[in-house]
Amino acid sequence: MTQPLAHIPPERLSAIQMDYLKKLSEVLGSETGAQKTAALDRRFAGGEWQNSSPFSMLAALYVLNSQTLMSMADALQADTKTRNKIKFLAQQWLDAASPSNFLATNPEAQKKLIESKGESLRKGIDNLMSDLQKGRISQSDESSFVLGENLAITPGSVVFQNALFQLIQYSPTTPTVGSVPLLMVPPSINKFYIMDLTPESSLVRFAVENGHTVFMVSWKNPGQESAHLGWDDYIGEGVLRAIEVVKEIMSVPKINLLAFCVGGTMATTALGVLAARKDPSVQTLTLMTTLVDFSDTGVLDVFIDEAQVAMRETTIGEGGLLPGKELATTFSFLRPNDLVWNYVEKNYLKGETPPAFDILYWNADSTNLPGPFFTWYLRNTYLENNFVKPNRVVVCGQKLDLRKIEMPVYAFGAREDHIVPWQSAWASARALGLKTRFVLGASGHIAGSINPASKNKRSYWTAPGLADSADAWFDKAKEHPGTWWNDWAAWIKPFKGKDMPAPKKLGKAKAYPAIESAPGSYVKEKAEALLAK
Repeated sequence: MTQPLAHIPPERLSAIQMDYLKKLSEVLGSETGAQKTAALDRRFAGGEWQNSSPFSMLAALYVLNSQTLMSMADALQADTKTRNKIKFLAQQWLDAASPSNFLATNPEAQKKLIESKGESLRKGIDNLMSDLQKGRISQSDESSFVLGENLAITPGSVVFQNALFQLIQYSPTTPTVGSVPLLMVPPSINKFYIMDLTPESSLVRFAVENGHTVFMVSWKNPGQESAHLGWDDYIGEGVLRAIEVVKEIMSVPKINLLAFCVGGTMATTALGVLAARKDPSVQTLTLMTTLVDFSDTGVLDVFIDEAQVAMRETTIGEGGLLPGKELATTFSFLRPNDLVWNYVEKNYLKGETPPAFDILYWNADSTNLPGPFFTWYLRNTYLENNFVKPNRVVVCGQKLDLRKIEMPVYAFGAREDHIVPWQSAWASARALGLKTRFVLGASGHIAGSINPASKNKRSYWTAPGLADSADAWFDKAKEHPGTWWNDWAAWIKPFKGKDMPAPKKLGKAKAYPAIESAPGSYVKEKAEALLAK
């Protein structure tokens, strides 16, 4: 008899059933058993859940059923991608079905409703209607932030712009600076100011204070006029153009390059083009949570297969836009309890206003993506992993061979990153050669990367060389207290070049005059408004 393509072995299913019945008897057998099981989930650890038998029982049954369903998903015999898809969908359904998400089954929301004499419900409805107009859930008090006033306030000027980006040069704060400038390339799927939040959390400010002349690419938020742009455009008229302009402004033959997330993939592509051209314009590369080797992409892999990519290519691959709201929603549902249902409960059921949180404000400030750019990226990275296949990809007329990128590389990964698994960040670093220093930081994709030296929290791991596997590297790595920013500052210091007097004016005379003050106008454009034009 032919086995089904996906199945749970009978003995494993029997063991799950026996375990379920045992735990169910503990939940139903005593109030303490129900409270203990409910408290396994932090959503149900509060007094209103624990001190009411009906609600503690409801929460306990939900926790037990959730554990059992996920055990069944884990036990499924299927190919890795199918199993991961089923686990992801099961988790999404369970998170949505939590009793904390509904007024009738949430004792904390009910208590607040009574104590406020209905005011919490009125505010919750107002919050819901406001979010329906926005088309997204509010994760932060957005009225608390204004770009250029309390976010992205490091002084500087826009010294160049084209249809793809503005180039910002930041004002020096030290009497002397290194002769080799530093160009930062953020992802085009987000706004650049994640690297220039508040002054105490700004990587830009940190680099400036360490004597670097810092330039930043600020990508234009695409509207319909940009719907035809592809990967080649973003590399040629984007990253490569920015490198040339920085060289011309500073009158130098080489620069240092730092890039974050998809910006790192773009920067590596640009360096592959330069390597093919035998152009030594960049002397070092710093990558922050970047994928180049897409062998293991973590949870994002569940969204991508041939059918999905082909559908996107058909609909927007020849021209069109991927709305920023759609991309932001996808990333939020990678962590639904933290970034979706948490706010459903607080904003709507309890009528609370979300607190002012700079990172979540940035997270909601989405960008659109040109369809040709997006579909080329999906096929050549997540679907086919072409960047690590020598001469497979052609960009700006050049076949890419990442082995030809011969420069010192500093690659950072974050240990709890759910977007760029740290093992994949390590594999990507290894694809760039033996001159790479890999550093692992604590926390996740954003909190691990934006770990300011002013606070010097968390920790990071270093090890000599890259080893033969990520686990082997970690086994010999040493943990250090504080932020990896200080380690990076020490690494890049020898590559700053000779000290020279800090420039008194930004830009360069008539060729690149200052256009407007930082953070510039491109970063202030809203995705929804551009789609409405």
